Amino acid sequence: MGACYSTNVKYKGKCQPEDQVDWPEKLEKIHDGDVDNTGHNGAIVRLQGSSPFISMYTRKGKNGINQDNMTVWENFLGDKDTFFCGVFDGHGPSGHKVSCSVRHSLPSKLSSIMETSQLNGCKEQSHGENGIGGVNKGSAKDTFSSWEASLTKAFKEADEDLSSGLSLDSYCSGTTAVTIVKQNEHLIISNLGDSRAVLCTRDIKNRLFPVQLTVDLKPNKVERIEKCRGRVYAMDEEPHVLRVWNPDEDCPGLAMTRAFGDFCLKNYGVSSVPVVSYRRLTRTDEFIVLATDGVWDVLTNKEVVTIVDSVKPRSTAAKVLVDYAVQAWRSRCPGSEIDDCAVVCLFLQI
Repeated sequence: MGACYSTNVKYKGKCQPEDQVDWPEKLEKIHDGDVDNTGHNGAIVRLQGSSPFISMYTRKGKNGINQDNMTVWENFLGDKDTFFCGVFDGHGPSGHKVSCSVRHSLPSKLSSIMETSQLNGCKEQSHGENGIGGVNKGSAKDTFSSWEASLTKAFKEADEDLSSGLSLDSYCSGTTAVTIVKQNEHLIISNLGDSRAVLCTRDIKNRLFPVQLTVDLKPNKVERIEKCRGRVYAMDEEPHVLRVWNPDEDCPGLAMTRAFGDFCLKNYGVSSVPVVSYRRLTRTDEFIVLATDGVWDVLTNKEVVTIVDSVKPRSTAAKVLVDYAVQAWRSRCPGSEIDDCAVVCLFLQI
């Protein structure tokens, strides 16, 4: 992430208003030989590339290794109409390792947790009770409730794995995460940090417009942080960027209130509990864009959906969007270093 920690700040001025893939080095050597792999319950795991419903692309910024990661699991839970998509923006000295670790662990944990929940739900239903086994056929409220509990648990377990991982330095490193699960017409969104999910839909006049599905979790509301003795303030060099600091020293300066890792701040209000929300999809919804803040810092939601909608073939949509973001960094933020970018586009209509 370009300006997540104060030690990495190269920012020279506020952005005006409105090449080649450098995939991370696969440091954990998981799935070292393949791009597409088989995940839990036979899901197709994509780390880059495209499919009829998916376009993915990442590109490193100005300096260093690309700390952004992304993944898509098609046939999630063994269901051909269920997708898990996520983008992860690492920060800190080992941010690339942390984002890569979460990219692998989070969907796998969620799949296992949901499978267990569904099995338990089927047992309850056999006794005449309402279970959560058949989430496809349940009400929106039941569907969201079951997914919210499972997602919260999966995020917690993935964060706990980071804290115990001897090969990962996650004390002063972490990652954002924005994920979606699309299951038929159900869309469940989870968010940590300041990556973003935006839906492109159409109004009654058939005009495209964006719907922002997540809130950028910046340190604008400080009650939880201050209650836990953390401090929130902006540096003189960048007065518009609030950061979270330890109570007794000016570090690390985290520009968000929720993240995986960052255990130096977990006792001071930074949380790994995701903000989970629900939306029922309709025939007017076209596609969803997940992207790290390297895209949203320089392009508006409207610009993003307009760019993606204009691209043919749509398998290249993510790359074209990243290319536009890089151009925008150069033209709109000439005093800033270009941030890493990662994009996943999920198309809802064939």
